[in-house]
Amino acid sequence: MHISPDERPVDDSTPLATLPVRALLRRPPVTVPPDLPIQATARIMREHRISSVLVARDGALVGLVTDRDLRNRVLAEGLDPARPVIEVATTALQTVDIGDHAFDALLLMARLNIHHVPVMDGRTVVGIISSTDLQQQQSNSAVNLAGAIYRQESVEELVATASRIGQLQRQLAAASTSAHAMGRIVSAMTDALTSRLLQLAEAQYGPPPVPYAWVAAGSQGRNEQTAKSDQDNCLVLDDRYDPAAHGAYFEALARFVCDGLNACGYVYCPGEMMAVTDTWRQPLARWRDYFRTWIERPEPKALMLTCVFFDQRFVHGERALLDTLRAEVLQRTPGQRIFLAHMVGNALTHQPPLGWLGGISTIRHGEHEGTVDLKHTGIVPIIDLARIYALAGGIPAVSTRERLQAAASSGEISAERTRDLIDALEFLSGLRIQHQARLMANGQAADNYLRLDELSELERRHLKDAFGVVKDLQSVLEKRYLAGRF
Repeated sequence: MHISPDERPVDDSTPLATLPVRALLRRPPVTVPPDLPIQATARIMREHRISSVLVARDGALVGLVTDRDLRNRVLAEGLDPARPVIEVATTALQTVDIGDHAFDALLLMARLNIHHVPVMDGRTVVGIISSTDLQQQQSNSAVNLAGAIYRQESVEELVATASRIGQLQRQLAAASTSAHAMGRIVSAMTDALTSRLLQLAEAQYGPPPVPYAWVAAGSQGRNEQTAKSDQDNCLVLDDRYDPAAHGAYFEALARFVCDGLNACGYVYCPGEMMAVTDTWRQPLARWRDYFRTWIERPEPKALMLTCVFFDQRFVHGERALLDTLRAEVLQRTPGQRIFLAHMVGNALTHQPPLGWLGGISTIRHGEHEGTVDLKHTGIVPIIDLARIYALAGGIPAVSTRERLQAAASSGEISAERTRDLIDALEFLSGLRIQHQARLMANGQAADNYLRLDELSELERRHLKDAFGVVKDLQSVLEKRYLAGRF
């Protein structure tokens, strides 16, 4: 298995010259029959909060009516609003195909001085795009969106701006952005929101009494966030921290940021692994003790916490605090065979869904019956493997891809197997992103549960190959660390 993803990040980065029109479609088309009265048509436009409506007869597109038409052809002319809407519709329509590039639509609008263009899939109308959609796409680029985030002056304004991140992700998915690049872009938006919330918090509560590092953990820490993400974060405080003198300040700061992130769509961590929890808002010395205890006494909870908090990345404040902590942890973990064996055993609890005969097994019971959990049985096992390689090799990289690449250089895994794992990760993550994009386009919540009938036969074979790569590498680590059960 070898899939070569395009690693070019996309934002303005997603130029209109390469962005497909389908990426701009936000809702199913709203249509009205030709004989519907003009006034009733206007009411439908108001109810749906749209500036244009398509006129269709027996499923065939026959016209388009815009706000401008209602103003110029009805109100200005004193036309009876009870007349059929087809009388004021534009019937000599210019359309674009769903597979065309957005840039072609922009040129068409400019050439004809029009502001709305129906989108066709063969003979079927599937939506409409406007000049405003094209302008919004440009403003939703990662660079522009990050700039907009830093210009907001309140949590309420940040919430409104954060709502554009979902649209950015859908556009990236439609433009076939690699999962690796998309993870970095989406995580960068979360970083920007977090940093701006911290700036607003400091403006409200005053400068910090001692230095601190706000740290992202979990998927944000690995630069691998997608649409469905909760919070994983913590605070590493300077050792001059005095709970009596400084505790209230940092508790308020953490509450402000975690509440703000939740309001922006990054829900509270179910396990409360957030800076707002006292346990995860501690001075450097206490964090040293945490990691030492987890490594020396690798109980199930310690292993779970290591999985979350080893994937740490600096976001805001004093970077040296986290750099110091990570350097000390990475000096300690290589050679800790008992600890690493427990980490391998923990990782093996997430197995790819392959049956005895090599076929893909779907979930048999419950809400997600008949699906495959792409996250916990595909992506998480690769993340776990890369984390173990990093712990065993003292590798400072945090992202899964970079850990795998560094592991190949250090000899923890062969270059060929590294390529296989990276390809498997990209393929599985890409399936997950496209699946989530389809759900969001239909107004549904993003999840990780894929039905095999969503895939082509070729994609199913690739999925089986990807699961096989993961299972083989799990077996290698099992033999290396668990033979004889230490």
